[in-house]
Amino acid sequence: MIKRNLIFAFLFLILIFKTYSQNDTIIGDTVKPAAKNKKAIYSGARKATIMSACLPGLGQIYNKKYWKVPIIYAGLGGFGYMFYTNNNKYNYYRAALLYSVDNGGYAIADNRTYATDQLQTLKINYKKFRDFSVIGIGIFYLINIIDANVDAHLKTFDVSDDLSINIDPWQTISSEGKFVTGLSIKLNFK
Repeated sequence: MIKRNLIFAFLFLILIFKTYSQNDTIIGDTVKPAAKNKKAIYSGARKATIMSACLPGLGQIYNKKYWKVPIIYAGLGGFGYMFYTNNNKYNYYRAALLYSVDNGGYAIADNRTYATDQLQTLKINYKKFRDFSVIGIGIFYLINIIDANVDAHLKTFDVSDDLSINIDPWQTISSEGKFVTGLSIKLNFK
């Protein structure tokens, strides 16, 4: 009970006082130049997006994020290999299934004798894995394009040291002729 009352008292004291962050001072000409105009920012992002859509990794090279290119090609290569192996197995078991349908319901595949329903199950499973690999390639390709676009937008994002918060717990708000006390929080990003 005492612990809870202390917590409420602490929170009340915090809300009573107006809180300001420390103001930074500028010494000399250390102010960063303003960001490029919006048209230039968007054209750079558009260019990175188009480049990455044409050739995966090219947008990352444009954004000077060279370390991402091997990751992109490893992911695309992994899903490509998954497609290749599952497509080969799918075609193999599909041919074995067609053979078993024409020759009494059994076929030899991988040095084993399979019934028609077993071959059908194997064919369906490898087709499903092949389709998942195509979806994986598509998702990885889209992530590549989105990453190039976001990096190009964030390249000009200004993160200055002048970030502040202002908490005013006794803000009065006029509503229909009545004054109501409320809580106001202002975040300043300059």
